[in-house]
Amino acid sequence: MTDNIPLQPVRQKKRMDSKHRGGCCECLRCCGRRDPRPRTVWLGHPEKREQRYPRNVINNQKYNFFTFLPGVLFNQFKYFFNLYFLLLACSQFVVEMRLGALYTYWVPLGFVLAVTVIREAAEEIRCYMRDKEVNSQIYSKLTARGTVKVKSSNIQVGDLIIVEKNQRVPADMIFLRTSEKNGSCFLRTDQLDGETDWKLRLPVTCTQRLPTASDLLQIRSYVYAEEPNIDIHNFVGTFTREDSDPPVNESLSIENTLWASTVIASGTVVGVVLYTGRELRSVMNTSNPRSKIGLFDLEVNCLTKILFGALVVVSLVMVALQHFAGRWYLQIIRFLLLFSNIIPISLRVNLDMGKIVYSWVIRRDSKIPGTVVRSSTIPEQLGRISYLLTDKTGTLTQNEMVFKRLHLGTVAYGLDSMDEVQSHIFSIYTQQSQDPPAVKGLTLATKVRKTMSSRVHEAVKAIALCHNVTPVYESNGVTDQAEAERHYEDSCRVYQASSPDEVALVQWTESVGLTLVGRDQSSVQLRTPGGHILNFTILQIFPFTYESKRMGIIVRDESTGEITFYMKGADVVMAGIVQYNDWLEEECGNMAREGLRVLVVAKKSLTEEQYQDFEARYVQAKLSVHDRSLKVATVIESLEMEMELLCLTGVEDQLQTDVRPTLEMLRNAGIKVWMLTGDKLETATCTAKNAHLVTRTQDIHIFRLVTNRGEAHLELNAFRRKHDCALVISGDSLEVCLKYYEYEFMELACQCPAVVCCRCAPTQKAQIVRLLQERTGKLTCAVGDGGNDVSMIQEADCGVGVEGKEGKQASLAADFSITQFKHLGRLLMVHGRNSYKRSAALSQFVIHRSLCISTMQAVFSSVFYFASVPLYQGFLIIGYSTIYTMFPVFSLVLDKDVKSEVAMLYPELYKDLLKGRPLSYKTFLIWVLISIYQGSIIMYGALLLFESEFVHIVAISFTSLILTELLMVALTIQTWHWLMIVAELLSLSCYIASLVFLHEFIDVYFIATLSFLWKVTVITLVSCLPLYVLKYLRRRFSPPSYSKLTS
Repeated sequence: MTDNIPLQPVRQKKRMDSKHRGGCCECLRCCGRRDPRPRTVWLGHPEKREQRYPRNVINNQKYNFFTFLPGVLFNQFKYFFNLYFLLLACSQFVVEMRLGALYTYWVPLGFVLAVTVIREAAEEIRCYMRDKEVNSQIYSKLTARGTVKVKSSNIQVGDLIIVEKNQRVPADMIFLRTSEKNGSCFLRTDQLDGETDWKLRLPVTCTQRLPTASDLLQIRSYVYAEEPNIDIHNFVGTFTREDSDPPVNESLSIENTLWASTVIASGTVVGVVLYTGRELRSVMNTSNPRSKIGLFDLEVNCLTKILFGALVVVSLVMVALQHFAGRWYLQIIRFLLLFSNIIPISLRVNLDMGKIVYSWVIRRDSKIPGTVVRSSTIPEQLGRISYLLTDKTGTLTQNEMVFKRLHLGTVAYGLDSMDEVQSHIFSIYTQQSQDPPAVKGLTLATKVRKTMSSRVHEAVKAIALCHNVTPVYESNGVTDQAEAERHYEDSCRVYQASSPDEVALVQWTESVGLTLVGRDQSSVQLRTPGGHILNFTILQIFPFTYESKRMGIIVRDESTGEITFYMKGADVVMAGIVQYNDWLEEECGNMAREGLRVLVVAKKSLTEEQYQDFEARYVQAKLSVHDRSLKVATVIESLEMEMELLCLTGVEDQLQTDVRPTLEMLRNAGIKVWMLTGDKLETATCTAKNAHLVTRTQDIHIFRLVTNRGEAHLELNAFRRKHDCALVISGDSLEVCLKYYEYEFMELACQCPAVVCCRCAPTQKAQIVRLLQERTGKLTCAVGDGGNDVSMIQEADCGVGVEGKEGKQASLAADFSITQFKHLGRLLMVHGRNSYKRSAALSQFVIHRSLCISTMQAVFSSVFYFASVPLYQGFLIIGYSTIYTMFPVFSLVLDKDVKSEVAMLYPELYKDLLKGRPLSYKTFLIWVLISIYQGSIIMYGALLLFESEFVHIVAISFTSLILTELLMVALTIQTWHWLMIVAELLSLSCYIASLVFLHEFIDVYFIATLSFLWKVTVITLVSCLPLYVLKYLRRRFSPPSYSKLTS
């Protein structure tokens, strides 16, 4: 039913027409390319292609060699802040506008740009090296000259490529041959779709039958394939062999494909390349990388616009007070340059260097080892996250299944009592070897009340037979592979299956004595504790599907000839299939509440006549052309009645360490957590409960599968009536809801305490992130560990990659890389909070520093009849914002209001930051008023106290200004660090030492007088003391929340 809904129907064309990740040169070469269309690909003959196909290169870079410098400069100067300083520096080339030496304007601007270019270049080089590693991987290619080695980037459409076990598939291919005896192979797709289940893939029958792989080049055959699209779950094509009589035609489906970014899990395979480069399914499901600009930077940019407005107003007022005399327009420009300090160029430098310090501190934190900062431009974002979107498999869970519970109705066996199960199995087979007729009589007399041992045995045998697991024997250098297979050597055996749950069940049966040792398309072999081999013939197998939620198998015991139909599945479907009982529903609920994935196991004995009758009807149904699937399902359902309930199994996908406390901490911090996974609905719901993403007191609303507008409308209305309820929705239903009721759905979803989206395509994950940003205006953080999470990570305001079993693809594409999910708590609560608060304090202090000197300039100009003459010139103006005050002001990046342990213990402190109070219009206005007060006091104080020594006004006011700034830094600091004290003393020492060289501005003999010293002290105290008093009173009568915790 769900297969009829195409994946991402609305976005598909848009995605195809948009710019893909082929790099700049690719785009230039393909500007005039036609819309993608179906293709015919001849096996081993790339030269026969009908059209030009893209190169098979992966490109994650934002720039190339030619676009790097223009791109970086454009990204810098598109912001008002930097553009203003560029225009300011350029104006100094005009003689009438020049106010001082050129270096006073160009050196700071050049330094800012150099820091940015070097940082961007380093990130681009790292990205280029990662891409080069992937594009340079070597593969074997079949040619007429034999097997040749070829780089991944040189693979073309039509090439015959050999891929070894555990090797990444380099391009989208059709599966032609495998070395596996059973004629199939398993594929790991977790990097593509997030599912940990291994997928079974089948080769083209015609090519698998060829004696050798080289014969593929001798036959005349081609593949006809659909146009490239983003649907990773479906494929339509045909295989044709022309040189056979009659010509062979085979239909191709998703079962015959090997998509790029998947990994071969068994055997060696040969495939023909269909799609390359930007036409790969994995690439089309990945967003373009974008330069992320932090919300904090945008807010600072907004404040600089306000300061620019103030600058223009002050300049106009000055000229207006001159009554617009003479060349007044030139005077306006001179005043604009004179008061240019209102917008501090050092702000950008300080903030950028601060980001580098925050990144260094994060990397050096021993509590979160292995954390890497890949994007050093947005550490402040970590302090204001409102929505966390996380993957499930490998991010919240370890992706390791453990068998936890066997329940037989009257008795349950947990991990601590598995030895009892083992003893029951031993006793059955020991009894069987000693007294075979007795056991045979027991198994035939079904009406006789069974002993506990036989009930346990029946359950274990059913679990050991009802699955799709294949044991594979790998040679380990000592043992010959064929010999290992012949003797079923335990040390060489590896289980392969499409689901880790199934492997966990089979490994458990092995641990209790019944071992799966062999399997092919038609038989299964089990080994008893005594080493005896039990042979079973597979008569029919009914695989698990998302719709049926169950799987079944019919086997014949070779020793007794008995035919048994075994079935296992979800409790919701099995409850109506098994015989009446009074414990199934209750126990399933109990196990689900423990976070276990529950399967119900049942069996039904068939006579030969019953089976023959079923087989005849089953074959007939499979041959029908119309409603085939419905007829087949009807025939199978005729068997699925009154089955004997054997047991319940409980398997747990183990959570990563400390996932529960971390999620609880995030919830207490005011962050809403959404889980977006490619996994099944039941599994996702189970993990959400287990991880306490959904608390015990909350209801869960499972959104019904909807396929059209009417159904979506009804289901949304039903959901609207629920309150404080977690939402679970599938990707297909989500697609329909977003198509017709995007606003209504997002409004309801944002009110939920938690949301789980299952069966999500990679592009859907990115779409959800984008919608959250647009609808709420809040900051989002995406966490994932697989290739299918890359789009989501790149779309979010802050992307975090977890280095795990699914590789490093997500980690490399993320802004921050961590090794465990629990490290996210400290990354946000401690580093995110500190980075944001420190940058807020730093930015406001730098603005205060510049406004102080600008206020003094305004007072100076107004006293001297509004003349556009600078108060301080040359080195004084550069030294003021660099060596004299830079170290103490920059030391604010080491400040913190609470210890990291307190921030982790009280995540509610983080919630305060979500309102953006550390940097708001209110705090900005307070700092502006402080600056105007202090600048006015220093300048007027200097004019009043030194009336008779007016020639020394520069020395007096500048010294007071430096001392005021050093005292204000001390006032702002909340937790002293030894480097802060060093910075204060160093700056004061630098100023005193430099007085010797500043004799053209300051008279050294004058500042040594007692009169100078006491008057400067008075001016400094009047400018700072009231602020110290106000700070004390505020902390006394209206303390902030963090001070209550530290007192």
